[in-house]
Amino acid sequence: MWKALWQKWTIDKPAALGDWLWDVFVVQFAAFLDRLTLRKIIALIPVIVVILATVHRIPIPPELMLVGDFLAYIDVFSVVFLLGILGRVSTILFMARQAMARVNWLANRIVEGAQRLDDRHRRERRVRHRKPRRGRAKDDDEPAVTYGLAWA
Repeated sequence: MWKALWQKWTIDKPAALGDWLWDVFVVQFAAFLDRLTLRKIIALIPVIVVILATVHRIPIPPELMLVGDFLAYIDVFSVVFLLGILGRVSTILFMARQAMARVNWLANRIVEGAQRLDDRHRRERRVRHRKPRRGRAKDDDEPAVTYGLAWA
């Protein structure tokens, strides 16, 4: 009986205490650190400031209280900030879309104008004979005009 009691209090209880300390200070603390985020830490700063001000009975400057309020309402400020960024991004995307549409329209006009000036495809396939051209050939030095653009 004394040997069992001695083993229980000298080996089993200290081992159980060691296992409990390992569980609390290593395993559970690591799990707590995994769940801890920057947002939770920032949310605790105003609470710490208020506790320190109450315990030490020192006056806190209003700027520090405003910083505490800002940190407490950081979610609201971050949403407003993100909405502002999204507004700017959507404006930039709208302007880029308009510019690309304008470039596309301009390229289409240039291609259509160049196809209309092409002499090789004037005759239809159904015509059996070609009518002779009357008049003189145009000078090659004249600028070609294509619907709003001039090529020199």
